[in-house]
Amino acid sequence: MKFAVIVFPGSNCDVDMYHAIKDELGEEVDYVWHDTENLDQYDAVLLPGGFSYGDYLRCGAIAHYSKVMPAVKKAAEAGKPVLGVCNGFQILVESGLLPGALVRNKNLKFMCRTVGLRVENNETVFTSQYEKGEVIQIPIAHGEGCYYCDEETLQQLEANGQIAFRYVENPNGSLNDIAGVTNERGNVLGMMPHPERAVDELLGGADGLKVFQSILKHWRETYVVTA
Repeated sequence: MKFAVIVFPGSNCDVDMYHAIKDELGEEVDYVWHDTENLDQYDAVLLPGGFSYGDYLRCGAIAHYSKVMPAVKKAAEAGKPVLGVCNGFQILVESGLLPGALVRNKNLKFMCRTVGLRVENNETVFTSQYEKGEVIQIPIAHGEGCYYCDEETLQQLEANGQIAFRYVENPNGSLNDIAGVTNERGNVLGMMPHPERAVDELLGGADGLKVFQSILKHWRETYVVTA
């Protein structure tokens, strides 16, 4: 399986994402610059955290206009897994690939610590290796991580099983403790916590590795034909 890690000016978690795929998952991965216009050779697309374009205007707002984003949307429409973490989540929301918005944390402070997440839906491309209701420990590092949407959208998210993760103890004021959501089809996930920073016990825990293992499992079951 071949992954693309999209690198925007200001990305700073791209190396972590690359390490998670190459060294921990053991799959192929490339850094892909933001002006790339074709992602057809990749089986999955990863949008890392950071401060794309300095987070001017709104977080992710300028990245939405990067040349690579039409190709990211094409990959999503083709059913390929697309994962956006932290700033990557913000970019997916700004691009319309996911509903809602990410606004300033309720306490108006940048937060960087490990938090508990509860797996709400383990039947997605990204969560099948977890148990439903499982509580995992994943780091956060964000200042604009408070998830918000209108009541109609929230009802749709709940009804469609699009809430993948919730905070056990809400650190940022996110609506209904939402930490990660998928699109209705289930092949695009945005989450504020950083699973790529929790892929090795030497780093303090490996609870995030199953996100990437789930993607690989889905790809193998979908595309790999065994005799």
